[in-house]
Amino acid sequence: MIKANVILENSIWKKKIKNPKIYFNNKLKILSKKKYFKNKNQEFTILLTNSHKMKKLNCKFRNKNKPTDVLSFPINYKIMNNLYLGDIAVSYEIINKRSNHSSFFLELDKIWIHGYLHLIGYNHEKLTDYKKMSKKENLILNYFYKKIDTKTT
Repeated sequence: MIKANVILENSIWKKKIKNPKIYFNNKLKILSKKKYFKNKNQEFTILLTNSHKMKKLNCKFRNKNKPTDVLSFPINYKIMNNLYLGDIAVSYEIINKRSNHSSFFLELDKIWIHGYLHLIGYNHEKLTDYKKMSKKENLILNYFYKKIDTKTT
């Protein structure tokens, strides 16, 4: 089963998600039942933070002095029978702003899925890699939302 450790660093998230741990566990239960993700013993941590912290992390680890929506820190460390994939950090303000055109939860799911895919080895440095990653993101989103318009995701 895929598991997420949820760290709520900023209480602003509580405006939208009453219990982030339950939210992510429910999403990961759905994902864990799907063919490609079945029997995966994976774990990762997701940090729910703000743009100020994201700017600091982006500057420290990527030399970019600006906030970003998501950062992934893959490590792939085996703990007992689980593979600890690494950490994902997500910015509330960027997701909330994007949700003006759609739903907060859809935007959140797009972002953490993107981060998760980075943890399991996907990237988007080349156009072919971008297409593969985008296709997998949309596949996962369709597990949650059924019939996501791939032109907008």
